[in-house]
Amino acid sequence: MTTAVIQRKWHTTAEVAEMLGYGLSKTKMLVLTGEIRSIKDGRSRRILPRYVDEYIERLAQQAEGNAA
Repeated sequence: MTTAVIQRKWHTTAEVAEMLGYGLSKTKMLVLTGEIRSIKDGRSRRILPRYVDEYIERLAQQAEGNAA
């Protein structure tokens, strides 16, 4: 019998803050300003893993652009 591993489809703002090493208030501000995209789920905001990846990639591109 195989065991299915369920992978998370989205993250809470607090989880993303922990992943990025940011404070919760900074992460909430990034979501509020649209720097990190999110989905509204009832009264909560959820962040898809690819939205976190997009944010990190954008930061990396900006850093590379500034270094050139």
